[in-house]
Amino acid sequence: MKLINKHIEKDGSGYVTLRPEDDEDMWHVYNLISEGDHVRALAVRRVQTVSSTGSSDSYRVKTNLTLEVTKTTFSSAASSSSTQSNGSGLSKNNSEPTASLQISGKVIEENEFVKLGSYHTLDLEANRDFRLSKLTGWDSIALERIQESTQEGRGAEIGAIVCGNEGNATLCLLSEHMTIVKQRIDCSIPRKRKGGTSSHEKALENYLKTVYESILRLIPFQDLKAIVIASPGFTKDTLYDYIFQQANLTSNKPLLQSRSKWIKVHSNTSHVHGLVEALRAPEVAKMLSGAKFAREGVGLDKFHKMLATDELRAWYGPEHVALAVDRGAVGTLLISDDLFRSSDPVKRNHYVEMVEAVRARGGEALIFSSMHESGQQLNLLTGIAAILTYPLDIEVVEMEEREEKERLEKEKNGNEPNEDEE
Repeated sequence: MKLINKHIEKDGSGYVTLRPEDDEDMWHVYNLISEGDHVRALAVRRVQTVSSTGSSDSYRVKTNLTLEVTKTTFSSAASSSSTQSNGSGLSKNNSEPTASLQISGKVIEENEFVKLGSYHTLDLEANRDFRLSKLTGWDSIALERIQESTQEGRGAEIGAIVCGNEGNATLCLLSEHMTIVKQRIDCSIPRKRKGGTSSHEKALENYLKTVYESILRLIPFQDLKAIVIASPGFTKDTLYDYIFQQANLTSNKPLLQSRSKWIKVHSNTSHVHGLVEALRAPEVAKMLSGAKFAREGVGLDKFHKMLATDELRAWYGPEHVALAVDRGAVGTLLISDDLFRSSDPVKRNHYVEMVEAVRARGGEALIFSSMHESGQQLNLLTGIAAILTYPLDIEVVEMEEREEKERLEKEKNGNEPNEDEE
């Protein structure tokens, strides 16, 4: 995403002008815009005119509208692209969709084509500028996301092919904040039968060819840090061998030169969520050390292990984690970006303050993207968890909190004058 203009005061007021360029940028914008914010962007309106004779005519005009946001809707393209074999060795490819983002709200600046106070919907599109002003001010999490999303060289870091034994495969690209499904493949492969395996071998050849052609078209292996092939059984080995056999036969030098990036790993499932497990493999983690989503995966894995072995140091849930943060006990905070999209600014500020408090004490705060499988797993744990630097018993802490609250109530009541004293 390109930062066109930025004017933010020390008190958090001001605006930024941004130009999203791809699906991941749309996801960043969705996370930046909150209810009550002001968005100014290009819109197309249908204008109707009536002549003196009573005849009417309508035409479309382009105009800039400024809305006070009441609703944002993000539609991911991640699950729409698919390839299905037709049984003849050919495949039918759906055109690759793109993510979309709609902003609904009330018009707050006068416009010759739109009435002030009327409601409108803006479609934010790639390579089209928009200006964003935040009603409650720019907090540290929003500013951090702008910095991340406009950083030079940001993009996909890893490619992945998750496949199974029944002719299915999913081709993905993983960037800092999104798992983008580029293609889903489903070919029918009959089982081997005694006395004749020709139909099985023919279908398997068709499946491997379909996956291979999709890889050449959709996976930019020259630019990626690693390409993972994951499967429950031996399909990963068969596919890997086929890819480089074909690369040798066709003298595909770029693909042959990228061979050191290709890693075969085991996964318990042939579905996309098997990537979380695949990315934990030591050989993958080594190649991706420092990548944001790799740190998230390691952090979530560490939390689950802590929960199983030392539960007094593994807390989750908004109220419990807040107690641990207040006591300065959090070494690593795991928090989903879903929580920062709350329509209640008080709730958002609460989570922003938690992140800032942990970092101020030298702890680590990992903000998980809910467009990654690891973020979706964290959402199943209420969207927030913490690894503590020392063990704390939740029941003891809650009892101490209740006692402190009762003590404060007594002090308050004791300091209040009664009617006789007045």
